[in-house]
Amino acid sequence: MPSSLSHSIRLALCMALVFLQLSGTSGSLLNCHKMCICASNIVSCSKMNLTTIPTALPKYTAVLDLSYNDITRLRAEWTTYKLPQLHNLLLSHNGLHFISSEAFIYVKQLRYLDLSSNNLRQLDEVIFEPLEHLEVLLLYNNHISQIDRTAFSGLNSLQKLYLSQNKVSRFPLELVKDKSRLDNLILLDVSSNQIKVLPTQELQTLPAWIKNGLYFHNNPLLCDCELYSLLAHWYIRKLNSAQDFRDDYTCVMPGQEKKVERVFELNNHMNCSSFKEANEEAYLEQTLTLPCDTKHRNMSKTWVLPGNVVVSPGSNQTAKVLKDGSLQISPIREEDSGNYTCYAISESFNETLYIKVTVHNFTLNGNGETLNTAYTTLVGCLASVVLVLIYLYLTPCRCFCCPGHSKSKSHHEDSIHSSMLSATPTHEDLATKAELNRHVAFIDPKDLQGQNGKVNPNGDEDLDEEALQGKDQRKKSVAESISSVFSDTPIVV
Repeated sequence: MPSSLSHSIRLALCMALVFLQLSGTSGSLLNCHKMCICASNIVSCSKMNLTTIPTALPKYTAVLDLSYNDITRLRAEWTTYKLPQLHNLLLSHNGLHFISSEAFIYVKQLRYLDLSSNNLRQLDEVIFEPLEHLEVLLLYNNHISQIDRTAFSGLNSLQKLYLSQNKVSRFPLELVKDKSRLDNLILLDVSSNQIKVLPTQELQTLPAWIKNGLYFHNNPLLCDCELYSLLAHWYIRKLNSAQDFRDDYTCVMPGQEKKVERVFELNNHMNCSSFKEANEEAYLEQTLTLPCDTKHRNMSKTWVLPGNVVVSPGSNQTAKVLKDGSLQISPIREEDSGNYTCYAISESFNETLYIKVTVHNFTLNGNGETLNTAYTTLVGCLASVVLVLIYLYLTPCRCFCCPGHSKSKSHHEDSIHSSMLSATPTHEDLATKAELNRHVAFIDPKDLQGQNGKVNPNGDEDLDEEALQGKDQRKKSVAESISSVFSDTPIVV
């Protein structure tokens, strides 16, 4: 019996050793001497052909590197106890295609998570919600085509999100705008995806410190002038997202050929107008707020008014610096026009912004109509002066002073020769107008044959009964020639 017992014990020990070896090969138990490298609080198990995450990880582990293995599923039980010190978890290049919604409940202190270069196809809702301290999330080079709108909810500390080289077809605007935005996000990379349309107007209204880290190059964007204006503005502001990848921003031209052009050359291909920074305009008594829209957040800002006057706190100036660094001028005056300068300073970066302000010399309500009336009155006065000068210096001499003309003839001239002021002249009007000292010379109707406004289109001159009786020799005018003064062609002598 003792010999058989000892034999059973030896057999059990051998099986245990074999099991340990097999389990060590499969990654079930942590072995810092064979499958991983343990250096203080760093555990590196990279390139060890592991199919599961080793168990019995030290609770003091701060960095866990499991990259370049064959771990295809990240289950909830990959760790059964809390790892409160773990802040870096690397799982890239594993063929990972499944992540449990409870995979991160025991590692809530993570600040850096690398899931890049795997086979992830979708991001479910609230998958990263426990990671409230996460700052960097790497998801590039996967096959992600679907992202739930709440997939990144709870990541209140997230600063950098890399989603490039996936199959994303919609720009995740909710991450940078409105109530669902991530307040601390300063970098969002969705380059090399399948995004065709951008919310250009919404992106243009974002603060510069957000736009500075928005990367969307190498997408099949549709070409239009709004896209060109957006990137041209960012390039002028020297934003990193536009300057670093200037030649990689391309778009697809409309048409059947689907020709690809560089966005910064659309002003040549689509006649897009060149972008210019818009200056600020204001009216008297308004409140004007000038933003100091810097590329970096939380910078110390100083404003200088026209005339190199520094805005100091507590002064009696109408301009004051608000908490967010913008400058408020209230009420604005005409002398507030000029160039304003904002100096932004941080520990590692300095930036200077210039804004030109033009103040109109009237209030926004009411005085605009007064200005138009004054302008109209001025134009009317100038026209009156011109007419008076014409009357004084360009009118012909009176007929009684002209040689070869009798005074009586001047009182009996035809309506065509005596007045150009009446639209429908009558014989009674002629008698009255003959008393006025205004005379305009006209070409004789006989000389106007073949021109518009001639006396008789047929070239015949018919005399009325009075002319035949010898009283007056008035010509019988055609109705069309006397219906309006503008039907004749006056020559001012």
